[in-house]
Amino acid sequence: MQQFPRVWNTTLCVFRLRVLRHLGYIFLMKRHGQSGRVVIDVQPELKRRLYASLSLSGSTLKDWFIRAAEELCDGTDKGVLSRPVKYAKTTLGNATALRVREDSSRERVGVRSLREPIGHSATDYSVVSMFSGCGGMDLGFRGGFEVFGRYYHPLPFRVVWANDYNHEACKTYQRNLGHGIRWGDVWDLIATMPERTDVVIGGFPCQDISVNGKRAGVNGSRSGLYRAMIEGIKRVRPKVFVAENVKALLKHERWLQQVVSDFSTLGYVLHYQLYQAADFGVPQTRERVFFVGTAPGAEPFVPPRPERSAATWMTAREAISDLEKLGRTGSINHIWSEAKRSPEQGNRNLVADRPGYTIRAECHGNIQFHYLYPRRISMREAARIQSFPDDFVFVSGIREIERQVGNAVPPILAWHVANSVLASLR
Repeated sequence: MQQFPRVWNTTLCVFRLRVLRHLGYIFLMKRHGQSGRVVIDVQPELKRRLYASLSLSGSTLKDWFIRAAEELCDGTDKGVLSRPVKYAKTTLGNATALRVREDSSRERVGVRSLREPIGHSATDYSVVSMFSGCGGMDLGFRGGFEVFGRYYHPLPFRVVWANDYNHEACKTYQRNLGHGIRWGDVWDLIATMPERTDVVIGGFPCQDISVNGKRAGVNGSRSGLYRAMIEGIKRVRPKVFVAENVKALLKHERWLQQVVSDFSTLGYVLHYQLYQAADFGVPQTRERVFFVGTAPGAEPFVPPRPERSAATWMTAREAISDLEKLGRTGSINHIWSEAKRSPEQGNRNLVADRPGYTIRAECHGNIQFHYLYPRRISMREAARIQSFPDDFVFVSGIREIERQVGNAVPPILAWHVANSVLASLR
């Protein structure tokens, strides 16, 4: 490893770690002779948040720091973790944002716009996205977004075909993902899929399976659409496919075995598991099952490791407290339903010191109430609880936004799953 540059004995090397910029802390690293030892003085709370926030991809904190230090001192910094930057809070209208001032004196607000295209290369993996909705899973697979002060780096996945039946969801998808999506019945459009693709992803409809649904099971008119996903996989023969659905599917042995059997007949090695979104940094106790199939020859799928536990889950206050004093702001979807309390579901109040409850798709105005105010949470607050970045703007009316947010796969959770899919492909 290259030695640190020679400095005066009284000098402290000061780094600002990019992943913790929202905390505004500075790490002081003292050089002790030529031992190479680095002492980091960190407050206990900051240490806890550091371990909870860093995605080390199986590496240790020591390995991560050494690699970042080498890149910084060699001048080969790739800007992933170690770029020295200066941060200051600023205000855009009434909404708080983060202004980043880089050493090159270039300025930008927040992160790259989601609509700004990301360059593709020969190493990209093509993706067919079914039941895309507003694009939560697609955003997670693409990466390159920032939320809760953490940057989720871009991943080499490129969506080449996407479809959804909801026209409003398609408008939101195209506005934020920056590429086309086919609107219409999946059975009418399935023939337009490419001949081959690397990955197929999709959260097939769950209304007939959910505990709040019609309980018609996997043969219902909506949830039975998973057969369209099976047909799509047969057509494009991906190396990996990912299908998401509600926890309730695991509670019905007959329905579960039917889905497992149908997916298994495709010739893939099937792995399915229940995920708690809060374990991965999503401020919501949302449980969902993911079915991942890997083709013969691909590495077995190894599920992502949780980054948090119940003791360190992100709370509702952490996720949305900066919006407490912000009035209605339609441009960022900070609008809320005026529906009063009713005997129906959705009347629970958020608890400030715990994650939010599951955001439902068919809330029909019965979305949960704010922990502080006598109002239901806004659509921006709901999007935060689903882990959407603030520059992901929904372009529909409030009822349609409720459906889009509630139907989505949390982008952060999808990003973690996507990293494991990438490991199987490589």
